[in-house]
Amino acid sequence: MKGLSICHSSTASSSLPGFIIFFITFCVHKLESARFTVIGPDHPVTAIVGEDIVLPCHLFPRMSAENMEVRWFRSEFTSVVHLYQHGKDEYGQQMPEYHERTELLKAGIMVGNVALGIVNVRPSDEGQYHCFVQDGIFNEEAVLELKVEASGSAPQISVEGYQDGGIRIVCQLAGWYPEPEVLWRDRRGQLLSPSTETKSQDGRGLFEIKSSIIITENSNQNLACSIRNAYFSLEEEPSTFYISDFFFPRMSPWPVVWSVTLVISLVFVSLTLFLLKLRGKHLNTISKLQVDLEWRRSLSDVANVTLDPDTAHPYLVLSEGGKSVRWGDIEEDLPGNPERFDYWECVLGCGGFTAGRHCWEVEVGGEGYWAVGVARESVGRKGDISRSPEGGIWAVGWDWWEGQFRALTSPVTLLPRRRAPSRIRVCLDCDRGQVTFIDAGDEAPIFTFPPGSVPGERIRPWLGVWDTDTWLRLCP
Repeated sequence: MKGLSICHSSTASSSLPGFIIFFITFCVHKLESARFTVIGPDHPVTAIVGEDIVLPCHLFPRMSAENMEVRWFRSEFTSVVHLYQHGKDEYGQQMPEYHERTELLKAGIMVGNVALGIVNVRPSDEGQYHCFVQDGIFNEEAVLELKVEASGSAPQISVEGYQDGGIRIVCQLAGWYPEPEVLWRDRRGQLLSPSTETKSQDGRGLFEIKSSIIITENSNQNLACSIRNAYFSLEEEPSTFYISDFFFPRMSPWPVVWSVTLVISLVFVSLTLFLLKLRGKHLNTISKLQVDLEWRRSLSDVANVTLDPDTAHPYLVLSEGGKSVRWGDIEEDLPGNPERFDYWECVLGCGGFTAGRHCWEVEVGGEGYWAVGVARESVGRKGDISRSPEGGIWAVGWDWWEGQFRALTSPVTLLPRRRAPSRIRVCLDCDRGQVTFIDAGDEAPIFTFPPGSVPGERIRPWLGVWDTDTWLRLCP
């Protein structure tokens, strides 16, 4: 018994160091693996039916995801939209509805960009997407929302004869998503209830709606039919018309003649409204050009802007004279002073402005992810700041993930340009609190943050670069 006891004690003593070594090794491995966060957009991504879209997703801090597993899925882990594994795309588990419609954009995978491209967007693509990245035993994911839209035909109003002692007016539309709300209003703007409404979806999942209302001689004969967007509660410009007492049925043998006359009158009214609207657009364009011309004539100072190295993110590389900036491959060993940005790769201009009107031009090289604008002196420098007026930044920029030129509002405003300008003029009016962006190539206005948007404190030029092979240069 003593021999057995001694043997047991010896075994326990010899196994204890091995257990400690295993435990320490396991903890160290866990700590080494947990080294990134998966980041997606903090707002829903909106896509248009039939067009292509990119769902942004990247690792922070930036690192290569070439040898990691990247899995995009819907509500369940096995509902695979796209799978990248062992250095290549795997399609065996992909959902049939995404076959030959997805692509992991590998151009930026070496710096942690794992964005997913989807072609020919469908209404069924709408919903939540999970961007899941795994390295060894460690994994992280981000969840983002995709909203799908389709703007179909404008409301078409027609007369479908007499019914219940009045005239049956029909408002029809097709090709919309999500399902819009059709609204009838009288001339005071009060909502009217339709007598009938039918809804259906075509083969692509787009909505078709037919709504009708009966108007009588004693009812309000000024009507408007409009559409309300289901996502943003925005009401489209209505189609309006008026029906005279002459068209209501009396002791007359000519209802058919009246109906034909009514249709002709409606066509004439619609054509007149279209021409007036077109004329209004031309006048609005002329007014904008006049405002732009007055702005340029009244500029009091063409600013000589240089960049402040004390504010530059460690990943940014500034030229010797502080006139250009590019995104570097490695993080510079720089002092972590309070003025330096430490999350988003951006930099401020030296000095700044508190009064007067000032302008400067920025030349863009490459087609990566960048932005140009102004920021208030007190803009946040540490952590994930909001790159919008709410965060103290007024700017426009190019997002290569989604292939979009946009103003950094909240939410962002998409700008109607297929390609970004190669040279941008920034015009700051401190007295009015307004900043305007102009294409310096063709002198066309790009975007204006309206008067009163920029606060009455010191405002400094602001540049951001988030991609390799992309640079920004302040022009003489």
